[in-house]
Amino acid sequence: MRAYNFSAGPAVLPLPVLEQARDELIEWRGGASVMEVSHRGRDFMAVAERAEADLRDLLAIPSNYRVLFMQGGATIQFAAVPMNLAAAGAPADYVHTGHWSERAIKEGRRFVSAAVIADEAESAYTTVPDRAQVQPRRGSAYLHYTPNETIGGVEFPYVPEAGDVPLVADMSSTILSRPIEVSRFGLIYAGAQKNIGPSGIAVVIVRDDLARGARPGTPSVLDYRAVAEAGSMLNTPPTFAWYFAGLVFQWLKREGGVAEMARRNRAKAAALYAAIEASSFYSSPVAKHCRSWMNVPFRLAKPDLEQTFLAEADDAGLTHLAGHRSVGGMRASLYNAMPIEGVHALVGFMADFERRYG
Repeated sequence: MRAYNFSAGPAVLPLPVLEQARDELIEWRGGASVMEVSHRGRDFMAVAERAEADLRDLLAIPSNYRVLFMQGGATIQFAAVPMNLAAAGAPADYVHTGHWSERAIKEGRRFVSAAVIADEAESAYTTVPDRAQVQPRRGSAYLHYTPNETIGGVEFPYVPEAGDVPLVADMSSTILSRPIEVSRFGLIYAGAQKNIGPSGIAVVIVRDDLARGARPGTPSVLDYRAVAEAGSMLNTPPTFAWYFAGLVFQWLKREGGVAEMARRNRAKAAALYAAIEASSFYSSPVAKHCRSWMNVPFRLAKPDLEQTFLAEADDAGLTHLAGHRSVGGMRASLYNAMPIEGVHALVGFMADFERRYG
């Protein structure tokens, strides 16, 4: 029996997709594994083309946006974004709401004059800034924000208005969890290992005018125009991760698409937050108006019981509930592949643990 895996990433994957990949692992279209065939062969090219078409369909991506499948996960995009969207030392704006936005800022400062236009340090990164605070400076190359902080469990309840300044979003932990209006963004990027597939690949959705060519000195594998012109095959891509992402996109379409994922994810988050709110034994550190659907951190009234909680949860088949090492506590990640039954099992365990230790 598989456990309910609440890992923040690499994260739970849809069981039907895992089963299909298992069944096709050794013999796929002619007796070889998908990992053993040329990425430029007819069979794999069909996989790549369908994956892009399905992602475009799921997110209603306009025709004037390129879809890139790039190596290295989201962290490489912390550098690729400024190298493609700004000249050396140009002004760029960032919003600081926690660990991953801080990482993006730190890396961005290697390439641009990065200004933090809103910083939630005063709340210890348990809130997001008011909409009116998130205003890019005139002449900025872009405005970067992290819609969902995976570690802190803080999520923007709105999309910032950036005007003529391209809005850039690291959607690693929210992409495909609900519908989005892609045309409001200049660029969206996301690491795969939460709602897309295995780690090692990132999706970049970039407006045509922003994929005009990176600054001089940029490695070609990070140049959006070069990658786009090569069909994301400037070099050998991570073929298994791309293949698996395509299977996930097909699964999402069979399950009802991102609108259905939004309905399920809202229900899962509501059930867990309701259990936390109804108890004096558990608490959420995040302000109510900006609590994440995807990553739910929580604490015990008796911190000395945290390791007991985690050990007993693991024994009960509720795994990977430890909070990030930088913050401690517990964290339940509720990505698309987590069924509502897993949340109900967690809520039931929490109630039983409180009865025994509260």
